[in-house]
Amino acid sequence: MSVKDAVAERFHQLCRDRHMKINELANVSGVTPSTAYSMMDATRRDVSIVTIKKFCDGLDITLGEFFSAAVFEQLDQEIQ
Repeated sequence: MSVKDAVAERFHQLCRDRHMKINELANVSGVTPSTAYSMMDATRRDVSIVTIKKFCDGLDITLGEFFSAAVFEQLDQEIQ
């Protein structure tokens, strides 16, 4: 799994846990819904750490809490 896929999966998991939709996460985070959906789109490659931080702020969690999930423990090599 790529880091981009892991980030998207982690946000999907957090939203499911909170019974929240992606557009609701965008709204509480001060991010446009199009940015949120773009980040969740598997065809998009890059993820902005600033956007991740805003989503974490909207969920009232730290970056450390976000990245401490098991999904980040065995990622594919990004260098090719």
